[in-house]
Amino acid sequence: MEEGRIIKALSGFYYVQSANGVYQCRGRGVFRKRKITPLVGDFVKFDHSNPEEGYIQEIVERKNELVRPPIANIDQAIIVCSAVMPDFSPLLLDRFLVLVEDKRITPLIFITKMDLATSEQIERINLYKKGYEEIGYTVELLSSKEPDHTDHLHPYLKDKVSVVAGQSGVGKTSMLNALDEKLLLKTNEISKSLGRGKHTTRHVELIEISQGLIADTPGFSTLDFQEVEAPDLSSCFPEMDRLAEHCKFRGCLHHKEPGCAVKDAVEAGTIQDHRYEHYLRFLEEIQTRKPRY
Repeated sequence: MEEGRIIKALSGFYYVQSANGVYQCRGRGVFRKRKITPLVGDFVKFDHSNPEEGYIQEIVERKNELVRPPIANIDQAIIVCSAVMPDFSPLLLDRFLVLVEDKRITPLIFITKMDLATSEQIERINLYKKGYEEIGYTVELLSSKEPDHTDHLHPYLKDKVSVVAGQSGVGKTSMLNALDEKLLLKTNEISKSLGRGKHTTRHVELIEISQGLIADTPGFSTLDFQEVEAPDLSSCFPEMDRLAEHCKFRGCLHHKEPGCAVKDAVEAGTIQDHRYEHYLRFLEEIQTRKPRY
């Protein structure tokens, strides 16, 4: 048996990359019986004694996985926001950050179209940038003018598996194409061959770029918190997570409880107001959501 990683899933076939090449494989029937679906990004053990078609025998335990898009073992999520058109939204950014943090994936924040922003907008975004960096996040401000505006981003991608997330219109495709023109060709080929019908199944593929792998798929097609539970929400805010052990009550939700270290930090200005407001908004959303069956 050989070991490799699934880099593409399409029409019931899994394309496994190993040290010796890429092999077209099927999953064993036992996976179906156990309701396990191999995912792109999975490390697997496979048998390819038949040169035409291999069989995945075993899936190595995943460090994380996403449902939409279906992909496993992700190192980082590049969250792309734009300065303008659409305007920068800290609320939407925090929503993405919670979804990423909940999966224990490292987020990177890229803000595009800085060259199209007014001086007031630039000043506002720089204040937010400073705040997010104080929490510990990496924030990059990108212009759409210079042809080489993405050169300094290559080291972020090296030796990492990345997904890209962000609302439509923020410049995700333009940024990726600036990093590697081959990606544009690939995206166009996929669109033409699969069509854009409502029920089209979009396949997921890991594409090599900047000596790393990027998932060629829209990241996070849904932005609700169906998988986040109320007691876990504050752990998705690193600045709150660091203080939680100092709260008077274990399992403190940092809302109405007395002796809350997080509320004290908001009061003292060491936790930013907008972050705490967003936390309370998300908490209410989770507590009032209807159960899914």
